[in-house]
Amino acid sequence: MSSLFSPRTRYSTWRKLWLNLAIAEKQLGLTAITDEAIDQLRAHVTITDEEIDAASAQEKIVRHDVMSHVHVYGVAAPAAAGVIHLGATSCFVTDNADLIFLRDACDLLLTKLVNVIDRLSVFALEYKDMPVLGWTHFQPAQLTTVGKRATLWIQELLWDLRNIQRARDDIGLRGVKGTTGTQASFLALFDGDHDKVEELDQLVVELLGFKYAYPVTGQTYSRKIDIDVLGPLASLGATAHKMATDLRLLANLKEIEEPFESTQIGSSAMAYKRNPMRCERVCSLARHLTGLFQDTVQTASVQWFERTLDDSAIRRVSIPSAFLTGDIILSTLLNITSGLVVYPKVIERRINSELPFMATENIIMAMVQKGESRQECHEKIRVLSHQAARVVKEEGGDNDLIERVKRDEYFTPIWDELDKLLDPSTFVGRAPQQTEKFVKVTVADALATFKERLTSEKVELTV
Repeated sequence: MSSLFSPRTRYSTWRKLWLNLAIAEKQLGLTAITDEAIDQLRAHVTITDEEIDAASAQEKIVRHDVMSHVHVYGVAAPAAAGVIHLGATSCFVTDNADLIFLRDACDLLLTKLVNVIDRLSVFALEYKDMPVLGWTHFQPAQLTTVGKRATLWIQELLWDLRNIQRARDDIGLRGVKGTTGTQASFLALFDGDHDKVEELDQLVVELLGFKYAYPVTGQTYSRKIDIDVLGPLASLGATAHKMATDLRLLANLKEIEEPFESTQIGSSAMAYKRNPMRCERVCSLARHLTGLFQDTVQTASVQWFERTLDDSAIRRVSIPSAFLTGDIILSTLLNITSGLVVYPKVIERRINSELPFMATENIIMAMVQKGESRQECHEKIRVLSHQAARVVKEEGGDNDLIERVKRDEYFTPIWDELDKLLDPSTFVGRAPQQTEKFVKVTVADALATFKERLTSEKVELTV
């Protein structure tokens, strides 16, 4: 990702655009562009460090970045010096390059996101049957399973995969549109031949590996495209923040922890500390990522007519920053999901402290089946539950509701059934089945579709 947004890649992409514009113009009959010019442009399409320095020096003189690079490219390719940038405006290279970077950056994020989903899915299947206390309002609630809880994170990541993929596939090129989007300069080059101008636009698009160009533009492509792309990234930030926050809370409960190295130090003062610093990092960066989305909204809303230059500086900061931030968030999540540590005994102890209260309805139903009054049983359970709650809250003791039930002869008919009534696995509903189906069907289909896309589009990414 750093390489993609580096000066070398940016300026080499500009050269690639100039090369393909020249190829297309020559193919359509512009005799001023020679084979030698094309060969020299192609030979120097990757900019060198020395050329970057030369362009910087030239920019100090002319105060124009694009024209500085036109000059330096012309020095490297003298046969093409007079035809580089022929008919184009600066946004031919700057905006088309940005659209290429948006597309390629999405591809880099998608492959990491797929791997996060895959690793988390393995975790979900491994722990699909392990009961765990659920939380609503961060208060004890009905049991779920460790794996089922992970599917909630995975589902949001799948939506992020879908949204980023959609945004990526919707990206077109600005194409060959001229200074204010009217293609007037190219119409002049081709002596008023409208068909050739349209053919030029399409040919450049194809040479650069895109499916289409936006049919109309001003001098720039609409900055709403940046909204369409960074919106899904901001949504990914929200997903990552929620997931990392859940894991931070679970670390406090000592139920699940992120990886912690054997030599890792949690605190300079408190040697026992095991701080969830990776998840804290994710939350910190996620807030930055979600905030960057506002840059695109504000910028798109204040563009004047065909263009205004106050979009340039902020976009050079916010767009690379958004993708670099998304990239490191996903890298960190890959690390976290590859080494999550689960503590079954802690989970079991917390369940045992709350399960007696949750089992009261089962106890009442069992007593009714033995012929007892539902109302009378309800009152008995109510009194015993309040007594047990007092022990927990006022005396700091363990929940002894079941012991009280076992000592009350009223409940003699179900004493032999209490262990069965208190089996945590009977309180998780369909969580194991939901988890297995979700991973083996929903997740598997999504990942298979993604891999098919890589194959069909010959995208060279590691999945």
